[in-house]
Amino acid sequence: MDVVKGLVQERPVVIFSKTNCPVSHSMIQLISGFGANPTIYELDQMPNGGDIDRVLKMMGRKPSVPSIFIGGNFVGGPNDLISLQVQGRLVQLLIDARAIWVWNRT
Repeated sequence: MDVVKGLVQERPVVIFSKTNCPVSHSMIQLISGFGANPTIYELDQMPNGGDIDRVLKMMGRKPSVPSIFIGGNFVGGPNDLISLQVQGRLVQLLIDARAIWVWNRT
């Protein structure tokens, strides 16, 4: 658990992904579309990726990717992120995390 906490703290947006996961790619594009620059950890390319994968599964993520953190807090997976977007709450979370500073709704 500590390794995940260390990777997400002090970063506005973190997404744990795997290079062959199209859903992860879509979530990265969604967040990037607001002007945020998420930190991406590709678990299948990290020496300790298997350990991180197990921790994410212990947190309830099955499958483990994508796992999304905003402002150091675990947001969840793709359904959770899309739900925040539909509710109109995602932009404010990104602003509060200092991932973006300004959002023009027009």
